[in-house]
Amino acid sequence: MPVTDLIADTLTVFRNGIMAHKQSVLVKRSRVNEDIFAILKREGYISNYTSIADGRQGQLKVYLKYVKENASAVTGIKRISKPGLRTYVKCDDIKGVYGGLGIALISTSQGIMTDKEAKEKNLGGEIICQVW
Repeated sequence: MPVTDLIADTLTVFRNGIMAHKQSVLVKRSRVNEDIFAILKREGYISNYTSIADGRQGQLKVYLKYVKENASAVTGIKRISKPGLRTYVKCDDIKGVYGGLGIALISTSQGIMTDKEAKEKNLGGEIICQVW
């Protein structure tokens, strides 16, 4: 079955793994997914991720991060821009997520970055998702 929105599928697998208190989840490997999980690792939302070769597209094994008593480091994740309705934002219109407690991932001309990095570099782009 073909996937129409790889990012939404990835975020759903990630969200379901957190809700089921899994230690790790497997998602399809793509450059966009690797960029997203690299940012989530850098920002402290996941422990780590590794690439697994399977002879086809490959997979990413994402190790979820939990803080005290099975409380996940990620309390919410929301897909913003969708294939049927793209959402773009100018640099001046970038707003913080939950008053700065979360991050927005933005696809810019210089790659995927957080909302804070995009503001510092004076770049706008497509809002992929929000994580808090």
